[in-house]
Amino acid sequence: MKTRRITSLVLVFLAGAMASTACRSNSSPDETATVKDDPSFAADIQPIFNTTCSATSCHGASGQAGLVLLSGQAYNNLVNVASTQDATKRRVLPGDATNSYLVIKLEGRQTVGTKMPQGGALAANSLQNIKNWIDKGAKNN
Repeated sequence: MKTRRITSLVLVFLAGAMASTACRSNSSPDETATVKDDPSFAADIQPIFNTTCSATSCHGASGQAGLVLLSGQAYNNLVNVASTQDATKRRVLPGDATNSYLVIKLEGRQTVGTKMPQGGALAANSLQNIKNWIDKGAKNN
């Protein structure tokens, strides 16, 4: 009976550990990626989402917080769309990275929810490219 209880506790612990890491990135965008003054959404930003956000299932087809970041859907789900966690903020406010909820979450400045990506951080170069893309107007290019 005692062995069965210990086994159950171990299984519960492992299930919890797996759930807490489900949204972590198994691979991060290249730390050596070049920071670009005017990054392209398709060439520079979407690959960050593909590697860090949608591949982990957090923002894949199920889209936590209603945010799907898969290719072909990410741009329309981000730019000028109200955040579901803070309706006073836009997920991406073209020309204003500092006040875009995406950047707020990536930098851990949010007052609701958790920092993204869960369990880690974007490479500094990737975060800077996202900021530059937003500040340059968040073009769909």
